[in-house]
Amino acid sequence: MHEIDRIVFSEDAITARVKALGDRISHDYAGRDVVIISILKGAVLFTADLIRHITLPATIEFIRAASYGNATESSGDIKLEQDSIADVRGRHVLLVDTIIDSGATMSHLINYFSEKRPAAIQVVVLLDKKIRRTADVSVAYVGFEIPDMFVVGYGMDCGERYRNLPYIAAIKQAPFNSPG
Repeated sequence: MHEIDRIVFSEDAITARVKALGDRISHDYAGRDVVIISILKGAVLFTADLIRHITLPATIEFIRAASYGNATESSGDIKLEQDSIADVRGRHVLLVDTIIDSGATMSHLINYFSEKRPAAIQVVVLLDKKIRRTADVSVAYVGFEIPDMFVVGYGMDCGERYRNLPYIAAIKQAPFNSPG
């Protein structure tokens, strides 16, 4: 069982940064046909708050991409578990996730949606853990950069727990025990 170690970003800090991201996206995409695609389950809270600050008409869609399961490290095996996305051909796609780590899942999603011939694809994340990036993924909109730590809250989980926290917290990691 993992326990909360400390709060990394308060509810107020998150609220202010999400508003700023929404304002910037509204400005950058004024007059464009936008579809916002939220990556389930983790990005649902971030997406809900973000779209409240986006002042242009946009379509909201959801896709589930899983690579963690109940672990604190990605398996590297990305599964698209749900795909009922409307046609994105010729539209501006914003892929929204709460955190980007290695970038493998986002890279997979960018490739997947690129085949559907959108006008453009951009990535929006609240948290960017650049130090862990192994995939070549460009992120257009970043809330905060974070160091290499496992975080929960504001939609992010550890074994499906802690998603409901209104803040983002680091969890205590169990010490590594080498076999034998």
